[in-house]
Amino acid sequence: MSIMGLFKGKAKKQSKANEEMSFLEHLEELRWHLVRISAAVVIGAILVFINVKFIMDKILFAPKYPGFITNRIFGWMAEKLNSTDLAINTQPFSIINYDMAGQFSTHLSIAMIGGIIISIPYIFWEFWRFIKPALYEKERKHATGAVFYSTLLFMTGVFFGYFLIVPLSTHFFGSYRVSAEVVNQINLNSYISAVTTIILGSGVVFELPIVIYFLAKVGLVSSGFLKNYRRHAYILLLLLAAIITPPDVFSMLLVSGPLITLYELGVVLAKGIEKKRVDEELLEA
Repeated sequence: MSIMGLFKGKAKKQSKANEEMSFLEHLEELRWHLVRISAAVVIGAILVFINVKFIMDKILFAPKYPGFITNRIFGWMAEKLNSTDLAINTQPFSIINYDMAGQFSTHLSIAMIGGIIISIPYIFWEFWRFIKPALYEKERKHATGAVFYSTLLFMTGVFFGYFLIVPLSTHFFGSYRVSAEVVNQINLNSYISAVTTIILGSGVVFELPIVIYFLAKVGLVSSGFLKNYRRHAYILLLLLAAIITPPDVFSMLLVSGPLITLYELGVVLAKGIEKKRVDEELLEA
């Protein structure tokens, strides 16, 4: 399937009338997919808005407290290895708000981001509904489960960011001192922005195998290309890990490991696509 075939192939929905949809009709259909996606996000946002107290106290603020599961695990490791440096978030910092509308704007921001996360399965499904008619029957068969795996990877990234990167980040920046005279009192908007950015960013990054799969599907990348530029990709992934984690080697290595694994998974997927393509050409010959 070529990229332009995405719109041309949409004509299959009009098979009963045996007429091709025009470009504007394709855009109109895409618009309605986006409208339904927006409605789903709004519904999710309303649910989050109503339950914001629980989400704030039990979810978003939890990683900065010693009782959070990740902090307890690192504390246990610190005790077993007799290394206090491994213990994280042993002393929770204060969060303050100094903007008049700060808490309300944060409430709205959390509702919108939460609405997006809740709606992710439906968002992927709507995009799949738009793309599916452009695929040949064999391509549809090979792409079965795309919505499930896209959702699974995204949610895995969300949990990875929440349970690993967020606690490490809150510990590093919450306990960092340039002077004993300076007390850390983190602004509410700053804290929520950092946490939600990490969570959403991790979810998006974990879609790497899916991105590689579709790029290989349309012929923009190959397994050979990915292997030849593996070193360059590793360097970029290490830089990405350094950006989304606290500036220490331990955190960077913890995050770069899964990212490299996802890249290698993409290589395997690209190789599988090439093998199927060769097998199909042999059958046609």
